[in-house]
Amino acid sequence: MDPAVSAVRVAVREAVHTLSSCEDGDRVLSTLGSLKRYLSGAESPAPPGEQEEFARVHFAAVLRCLAGRLSPGWLELGADDGLEELCASFFLEGPADQAFLVLMESIEGAAGPSFRLMKTAQLLARFLGAGRMAAVMEGQCRRLGEPASPLLQETLLTKVVGLPDRLANRLQRENLDAFLPQNYFPLLAEEMVRVLQAVVDSLRGAGFQGSTAGPAHAHAPGCFWPQGVQGLDGPETEPLFSGPFPEKPGCPPLQHSPELCAWAELGGDVLLREAPPEVLSRLLGNLVIKNKKAQFVMTRKLLFLQYHHSVRARTPMLQSLLGYLAADSQRRPLLVQALKGLLETWGSASAIRHAPLEQQRYLSKAVLICLARLGEAELRDSRDELLASLMAGVKSRLDSSLPVVRRLGMIVAETASARLHPEGPPLRFQVSQGCALHVPPWGPLASPGPGPQTCCVPAVAPEAAETPGRGSGDGGVAQAPPEGSGSDLDSDDELVPYDMSGDQELKRSKAPTYVRDCLEALTSCEDWGRWEAALRALEGLVIRNPAAAREVSVELAKVLLHLEEKTCVEGFEGLRQRALVAVVVTDPAPVAEYLTTQFYALNFSLRQRMDILDVLTLAAQELSRPGRLPKAPQCGPPGPAPPPGSTVAPAWRTVVEERIRSKTRRFSKGSARRGRDAGPNQFNVVAGYFFFPLLRHFDRPLVTFDLLGDDQLVLGRLAHTLGALMCLAVNTAVAVPMGKALLEFVWTLRFHGDAYVRRGLLSAVSSVLLSVPGEQLLADLPDELLEARSWLADVAERDSDEDCRTLAIQALLLLEKLRDRLLALAAP
Repeated sequence: MDPAVSAVRVAVREAVHTLSSCEDGDRVLSTLGSLKRYLSGAESPAPPGEQEEFARVHFAAVLRCLAGRLSPGWLELGADDGLEELCASFFLEGPADQAFLVLMESIEGAAGPSFRLMKTAQLLARFLGAGRMAAVMEGQCRRLGEPASPLLQETLLTKVVGLPDRLANRLQRENLDAFLPQNYFPLLAEEMVRVLQAVVDSLRGAGFQGSTAGPAHAHAPGCFWPQGVQGLDGPETEPLFSGPFPEKPGCPPLQHSPELCAWAELGGDVLLREAPPEVLSRLLGNLVIKNKKAQFVMTRKLLFLQYHHSVRARTPMLQSLLGYLAADSQRRPLLVQALKGLLETWGSASAIRHAPLEQQRYLSKAVLICLARLGEAELRDSRDELLASLMAGVKSRLDSSLPVVRRLGMIVAETASARLHPEGPPLRFQVSQGCALHVPPWGPLASPGPGPQTCCVPAVAPEAAETPGRGSGDGGVAQAPPEGSGSDLDSDDELVPYDMSGDQELKRSKAPTYVRDCLEALTSCEDWGRWEAALRALEGLVIRNPAAAREVSVELAKVLLHLEEKTCVEGFEGLRQRALVAVVVTDPAPVAEYLTTQFYALNFSLRQRMDILDVLTLAAQELSRPGRLPKAPQCGPPGPAPPPGSTVAPAWRTVVEERIRSKTRRFSKGSARRGRDAGPNQFNVVAGYFFFPLLRHFDRPLVTFDLLGDDQLVLGRLAHTLGALMCLAVNTAVAVPMGKALLEFVWTLRFHGDAYVRRGLLSAVSSVLLSVPGEQLLADLPDELLEARSWLADVAERDSDEDCRTLAIQALLLLEKLRDRLLALAAP
């Protein structure tokens, strides 16, 4: 045996025995002083061979002995001579990896809260503050003389990234600030940058440091990468990635990460938000080309599944990811491949039905950014395939019943078609004002240069009320400018304007004075001025002459339902709808029976069927209004004027009351406001005519009408209408059978694939809970309520549509309130 090795072994054995049993402070200090000469940097160091033997074989045993002796009595033996600081120097100046492992072992092995546990934790906090974690990683990176131990590296990796969790479990409420994730992981990121700078001359040194990045991010994604990216983003760090090695011009630190950490570090949204494309290129290099798993993560998982973050975070994340793919010529084919996959998913009918709206917005942004990043030549090679996917997706989206989905299709179609087919006529839809497009600056983004790039993505306005077939373009009708509308036409600036100063406005036709006159004008009149005047006057005449309106109510409803806009009449749809509502309110039973029958009749358009539902809802709302009085017409001329020369005698009661009021002296005046006049709910007696016929044939397809097939938009509107009618029938005698029939309707369609239909069904359930008295619900519908509760809980947890989840939660809360109220009433 080598004499030096034998001498070190004997000296360490005697020292450990002395430290473990001796209670003499001077002797303990002398023993520690003799051991410290084996540490590097001591005043009178031991020979290098003895130092190496001590560090390799005996250092951990000495540290375990010192950690086990940390007690108030033992430290007081040399309190005046700095015994505690001398002990700490062994942990802070010796081999960092062994010191770290012994400290963690001592903390995890403590039986419970104690003086030794807190002293060891404080010592570990000093260890971190002194920058020793960088020494731990650097020691593993610089093992040039011997191969790195996989077991040791795995143990260190586990302890390093799990330190905050382990310390929190042991210290509980007495945890130190240095061990909190928001403090520890930024420190770890800074230490990694220091290690990278220290081992830049050794390309093989990035292995352990890269292995630490993934697990560290997995434990604290919001704390680790911001600090690390900040340290790597700048020209001063360029030599860390370029290097002076001609055979290996760079060593991206994450290129050697273990396979198991690929999703944790590449899927880190924080890394993508914080790191610009050039920093991602430095960190990852061409990892997506060399590693199939990394390629799948970057081009599939991140592009399709990272939509759940805030709206402000999504665009920077996509910009960084797609900018990284576009920054190098070897990675640009992956960008084309990603665009093809995005368009395929974006236009899938199944994805449109089942994917959350947030994910669909996210995919739309990704498609536009991909198009902005690709060059003309790259798009030309794949133009036919991309256009086919785009057009198929636009068709599927325009068939959706949700306005926001249709608008996304129109926005992406307009922008993408201009990019894929710039030489053709531009595609234009009638998109509402809240959805103005901001076309991305294609040119600068197409180049694969390393500089920062920006992209302007169209912002989609929140969902608003939209009428299908009018102003929304959901019928798929795209508008292109007429031929010859370019700038090459002759200018009209030289034409002299026609003098119209002497023109006079044509005299308007006289409005009809009777309901039958209006009916005749609307059906057989060729005078379009009189036709418009009749339409404007009809609502007021029906309200003021209910008896005359009842005589022709069904015929009026038929004419108004089929009425078409033959001339350009401002507010035509509103005039027609209000007149139809007035007719239904005036004669509810026969007109409602006619309209509900026509809802399932042949040869009606979807627009007319939805008009029927809207009119029934508005009429029921007016009939159920408390203290309802005849409503003044919103537009149109007043009623029949008195003959010329005649005088209208004022009501005698009004004259008398005015004289009394003018001659009466009052010292104080009470509130002039009157409460609503009480009165019976007029919707009570006719609710059945409005409600039950709508449920009669919903499951019977017609040649032109199939509610359970393609006409899901009308089915969703029907569900919302039935819920509104149920809500308006509150406190009526027919509410209980209506609620039972509505729950049966909901139960039949509860698993419908369209989100708009499911929203209507969930609203209908809430309407039943609000309208039917709780006692009758439990007495007549106990089984239906039990089944509805389990279904609502499943929807609230698993439905892909956010509005459906919200409506389900609201219905569950109503059920809980109903149960609590009934239990309170039943209590003695």
